[in-house]
Amino acid sequence: MRRVRIIGIGPGHPDQITAEAARAMTEVAYFLVPDKSADHAGTDGLLRAREEICRHHLPGAYRVVTVRDPERDRDDPSDYRRAVEEWHEARAAAYEQAMLENPGDVGFLVWGDPSLYDSTIRVVERVLARGNVSFDYDVIPGVSSLQLLAARHRLVLNDIGTSLTVTTGRRLPAEAAAGNDNLVVMLDGSLRCRTLPDPSAWHIWWGANLGSPEEALASGPLAEALNEITNTRAQVKATAGWIMDTYLLRRLPAT
Repeated sequence: MRRVRIIGIGPGHPDQITAEAARAMTEVAYFLVPDKSADHAGTDGLLRAREEICRHHLPGAYRVVTVRDPERDRDDPSDYRRAVEEWHEARAAAYEQAMLENPGDVGFLVWGDPSLYDSTIRVVERVLARGNVSFDYDVIPGVSSLQLLAARHRLVLNDIGTSLTVTTGRRLPAEAAAGNDNLVVMLDGSLRCRTLPDPSAWHIWWGANLGSPEEALASGPLAEALNEITNTRAQVKATAGWIMDTYLLRRLPAT
């Protein structure tokens, strides 16, 4: 039976590919890659990073099939879940068409780990449910940016006797207001930590484009670090053409 491999490739550095992921990359006929260039300037930078990983781990020829990524409402629509599900369905239709046109086993190269804030598993399951392409699929885990952030800053993500909340920028204000004291924030395109009502109550450990040549780090009391992070973030995006950042916020003890 035709096989689909959903392969976690880590935050972007070829050395952070696991042996299992590298082996899976050699076992597919081609890689199916969404093309977001119509929506996001700098997608070529992401494609170059994927190609660098392929060149490093696949010394011979490899094949990439790009699929135009459907438009998505990114302005925090009132029915967020429905907007995302419609986007997933449109993606599934596009992937299905590409798989019908391109026979053979397929690889999806997923940033970080496929289990953490990524839609590939859900979309592949939608393709299967549509019933027009038969295949089996598996998932190969990868190093997440969350793990690399902790390593770069030499952190233990959870404080002693506390829990850890992993959330998105969109959800950050609500999670902070709910009393969560230890927050890893991902998918934050607008740096929502700038909107917290009391920046002096938090310490931040931040990283952008982790594992890439443009990697940048910053840390300190949130109120003091925000200017540095904002400026560095703009520089990284201008240099790399893309930005993916992750950060840990920890509420300071009351004095």
